[in-house]
Amino acid sequence: MSYYERHIFFCLNQRDGGQACCADHAAQDAFDHCKAQVKAAGLAGPGKVRVNKAGCLDRCAGAPVAVVYPEAVWYTFVDRSDIDEIVESHLKNGQPVERLRLPADVGR
Repeated sequence: MSYYERHIFFCLNQRDGGQACCADHAAQDAFDHCKAQVKAAGLAGPGKVRVNKAGCLDRCAGAPVAVVYPEAVWYTFVDRSDIDEIVESHLKNGQPVERLRLPADVGR
């Protein structure tokens, strides 16, 4: 059994030279909001959910991005309501949010 049931990693990378990056799309705010929502819902901690910062996840064209493991579900999101939906549906209830899934062919 894994130490955490699920991990969600948020790319917070900032690129130079005007290249697409998650930091330019309020990724830090999304991370902070997710962390607060997971804690408020009682989902944080061993055996539950861990919210992590990540450097570049190399899917910059879909920015901002996050990925949930162990299911390896990649998300893109627009605002806090999208994060709330990911927390409630996927992190709490194990059901990926299909409308927010990042298409498989989106890369850097």
